Amino acid sequence: MTRVLALIPGGLGDQLLFFPTLEHLQDQYPNAQIDVVVEPRAKASYRVCPVVDKVLTFDFMGRTGPADWGNLIGLGRDREYDAVLYMGQDWPMGILLWLMGIPKRIAYEGSGQFFFTDTIPLNSKQYMAEQYHDLLGGMGVTTACPEIAISIPNSDRQWAASEQERLGLSTDQGYIIIHGDIYPRLNPLDRYPMEGWQSIILGLQERQPDLPIVLIDDPKIPDWSRTLMNKSASLKLSSPSNIGKLAALIDGAKVLICPESAPMHLAVSLQTKVVALFGSRDPEQQLPDRELAVGLKSNTGNISIISPIQVLEKTGL
Repeated sequence: MTRVLALIPGGLGDQLLFFPTLEHLQDQYPNAQIDVVVEPRAKASYRVCPVVDKVLTFDFMGRTGPADWGNLIGLGRDREYDAVLYMGQDWPMGILLWLMGIPKRIAYEGSGQFFFTDTIPLNSKQYMAEQYHDLLGGMGVTTACPEIAISIPNSDRQWAASEQERLGLSTDQGYIIIHGDIYPRLNPLDRYPMEGWQSIILGLQERQPDLPIVLIDDPKIPDWSRTLMNKSASLKLSSPSNIGKLAALIDGAKVLICPESAPMHLAVSLQTKVVALFGSRDPEQQLPDRELAVGLKSNTGNISIISPIQVLEKTGL
């Protein structure tokens, strides 16, 4: 049996963008055992990924010491992997994977390529799911990148059905989901202003007064949803406790409106229309070229410049 390890630093969105690579790897090597090493904050995404055997965590961006790196090396040696995929190109990780004794080490061309057995040219201007998928060239896989696919647990679908009933939502009629700026963002250019969200909601209610609007809430940061709820009593509020429940709720929606984020990638995987707002990053890298995936970016790189009317027009409602 082929044992493959993938090292995937980053958040939930990075994992979802890597899913097509993992899926295609399993298709090409159906008997392979596929393990991943991810940051603790990203582990939750594998609730909706059916092709991974083990999810191991390592704080790539945190304060890690020699003992932590030594444990990671020991983990790789103990499991005797046949191949490893790394979505980077730096020499420190190249040394680490070499020390693990993994015979086939695949990464992008760069400063660390001396320590990798197979290096792939980095095309950073393409959709990132395709960029990650290029790594499979080191495994002899050269066919096209599949679309993001997820598998929602039945328990999460049952929760979504109960939640829709609680909120008075009809799956035949559908509903709008707004997943706003409820997570702290490091770059202020990626924060859409509260006044903009209020205008978007007002515009949706004027255009589609009978179509329910559901806000996704995070109890740790309640100010965003609380402020909007105070402005409109007709809004619905839902607090899915994991990524599977959120995906199941998105699956029943007509459209999702959100900043560039993990929920955006969930909508793409479910073929739910998404209108995503971009500040510092480019839609071409984060979204596929598909009619249901709409990315709006200001010409200044500041997300607040995107007008509510632009968002409303792109919803098609």
